Amino acid sequence: MLTALARTATRRPLTVIALWALFLLLGFGLGTGVFARLSDNVPEVPGTESEAAAQYLDRADPDGESITAVVKGPAVDGPALREEVGRAVAELRSLSGVAAVPDPYATPGLASEDGRALLIPVTFDGGLDDDAEERVIDATAERLHAIEAPEVHVSGGPLLGTQLGGQAQEDVRNAELISLPVVLALLLVIFGGLRAAGLPLVVAVSGIAGAFLALFVFSQVTDISVYAIQVTTMLGLGLAVDYALLMLVRFREERRTTPDVTEAVHRTVAAAGRTVLFSGLTVAVSLTGLLVFPSVFLRSMGLAVAAVVVIDMLAALTLLPALLARFGARIPAAKERPDGAEGRVFARLARFAARRRVAVIAVTVPALLVLALPVSGLRINIGDATQLPADTEARQLHDTLGAHFPPGTGVAPVTVVMEPGTDPATADRIRALSSRAGSRELPGGATVVELPPPGPVDGDGATALVERVRELRGEEPVTVTGTAARLVDFREMLAERAPWAALTVLAGIFALLFAFTGSVLLPLRTIATTLLSLGAALGVVVWVFQDGHLAGLLGSQELGALSLTAPPLIIAIAFGLAMDYELFILARMREARARSGDDREAVITGLARSGRVVTCAALLLAIVFGAFMTGGFAPILQIGLGLTLAVLIDATIVRMLLVPATMALLGRYAWWAPRPLRRAHDRIALTEAPPQREPARL
Repeated sequence: MLTALARTATRRPLTVIALWALFLLLGFGLGTGVFARLSDNVPEVPGTESEAAAQYLDRADPDGESITAVVKGPAVDGPALREEVGRAVAELRSLSGVAAVPDPYATPGLASEDGRALLIPVTFDGGLDDDAEERVIDATAERLHAIEAPEVHVSGGPLLGTQLGGQAQEDVRNAELISLPVVLALLLVIFGGLRAAGLPLVVAVSGIAGAFLALFVFSQVTDISVYAIQVTTMLGLGLAVDYALLMLVRFREERRTTPDVTEAVHRTVAAAGRTVLFSGLTVAVSLTGLLVFPSVFLRSMGLAVAAVVVIDMLAALTLLPALLARFGARIPAAKERPDGAEGRVFARLARFAARRRVAVIAVTVPALLVLALPVSGLRINIGDATQLPADTEARQLHDTLGAHFPPGTGVAPVTVVMEPGTDPATADRIRALSSRAGSRELPGGATVVELPPPGPVDGDGATALVERVRELRGEEPVTVTGTAARLVDFREMLAERAPWAALTVLAGIFALLFAFTGSVLLPLRTIATTLLSLGAALGVVVWVFQDGHLAGLLGSQELGALSLTAPPLIIAIAFGLAMDYELFILARMREARARSGDDREAVITGLARSGRVVTCAALLLAIVFGAFMTGGFAPILQIGLGLTLAVLIDATIVRMLLVPATMALLGRYAWWAPRPLRRAHDRIALTEAPPQREPARL
């Protein structure tokens, strides 16, 4: 299959390049429309109580969305500002689609006690279509910003999603401006020429276009989170460079012994292309674990990121061979090295780890377990505006509320929906849970009770309040929704589905690794070592962001918990990325073993020939992930740091020390499989032409 794919790409390279150019136009033209369709409704889980109650309110509640403005100045009760705010309130009330705008001077709680800040909440009509809602929200925000005051910040509701989308677009643009020149400079050092260094960037740009287009397509049928842009783009860019790097290194090696460029491309795709294919499939399978969760956010992220991985893989297997067929003659072959000189440093590492295998395992495994210890105290929360950069409008509104209003001001309440027939005594007990409880009647006889939580919306007090309401209601027709209720339901969903997600991923990874290696022990060893590096990386993320150690160096602070998006995405993506390097190394070990028949020497030769590629690929990915951490958005900082650490730990400690040590410990049994499975592998496995066997070196 791979040979046929390579022949098609080299026979009609201009056609393949033209098709990919059309794909780029679609990605950067149509695909960028996704920035206007982003959602911040991460914790919604279809089928849960909180989601069902929220949908009921959407149908029955005449009130729609709302946004909030905070006006700040030395004295907000001055006559000039009073007149200015009064005019703004009157004009807003006259706008079509605005349901209510209270007088902030006559409504208790909207003016701060210190007289320096003023809240103006605006509620819109329910039932507005998307276009009408967007128009009235934009007009409202524009009028609020026109208030002549030292500071006016407007956010909340659907406006928050728009602001986050704009921040995401700016962060992606800045990350690309930072990462692409640095990646190009590093590729120039690796390849020593602009032509060879430029080809991975062409594939990388294809990966970015693919990320935009895949997200835009999925946004037509489901919500796409604001986090999806950064995550898919940084992964699309990083993997594209990795795959192209692997293919180019192999192409230059093939050129040493194959003068014909077309034949060198065919041999490259047959050998390195197989590794890229299995690597892409492995990353995609790792992401299928997200599909087990009923969360729309997790499922859409899993599908979108998997689609980007597949696009990167196809670009490396079709676009890059076409480019090499057209321009490969100008790329010099890899320099001939004296026998034993290639990868000398990595060969020494492999020999050391193989010779001191027990000591290496005894040191590295406990060290990684120590780094993973903070995971035992992992907490997840939705988070608030403190996760945003300090210069964003939502963060400034949040900070102003915290500085001038009592705790809990602006915090979304726990919303209780009491259907007709609810026992009055039960209703009274629920209202008594908060001294600031408010209630209103809905058309049809239902009652909505809003309970302001003590502390932040995702704090222990808020989630305890949700659980207390659900405990008190008994069998009464009472449902609970709101941000805190959605967090409780999201946590329960994660706990219930996580074992099934893990089983799905591990089974898929085991099957793919068996197809790649023909061994049943290597997949088990690979999964175990990968879990060690993953646990260590996630432990450091918890230590930094949840516990607050060194968080200031990354522009963050102690958050007390990780974003609920971070752990599942770090685990799914990092697990797949770790398999990349494992496959790079195992492919070389497998070739060396087929040539020499010496298991120990195959480990050393395999690491010697793959160590440079793995190290460079990890460094390139770390640069890409690091560039995306410059935006200051806490969930992206957490995901970026987790993936960076997972890549670096896996490519150094695990792949350079633990892998050769465990391979040496297993010896010839590393490649063992029961005879029936061996026969099945020989029949169905995707293999390249076997290399010529050479005598084992003494």
